[in-house]
Amino acid sequence: MSYFKSLPNHSDKRGSLTIIDDAKSKLPFEVERIFCIHSTTDLPRGGHKHYKTEEAVICIKGSFVITTHEDGQPETDYVLDSPDKCLIVEAREWRVLHSFSPDAVIIVLASYHYDPADYIYDHK
Repeated sequence: MSYFKSLPNHSDKRGSLTIIDDAKSKLPFEVERIFCIHSTTDLPRGGHKHYKTEEAVICIKGSFVITTHEDGQPETDYVLDSPDKCLIVEAREWRVLHSFSPDAVIIVLASYHYDPADYIYDHK
């Protein structure tokens, strides 16, 4: 089941710095792939789950909603609107990203390299 992790945030008169300096202690997996989602439209993204890939999803600018659920469980909406919020999405958990602000920039840290065979599009 998805859950939030707070990331260390340091602010002063110059601005803010959010850190993942020791990923092994902050994330439940080793990062094998990083990708960025930006320049979104009003169309949803995701609409799948994975056999093995876990993801840490961070909105570094703007905001969006991610709806997740596991088989037989109710859907849960998470609002990501700050770079110090990190949503952990486990494998076999359905996810849909939607309701993007016009300036939304999202970074995703994934536990495995891209493999088309890891994706499950059948929404049961």
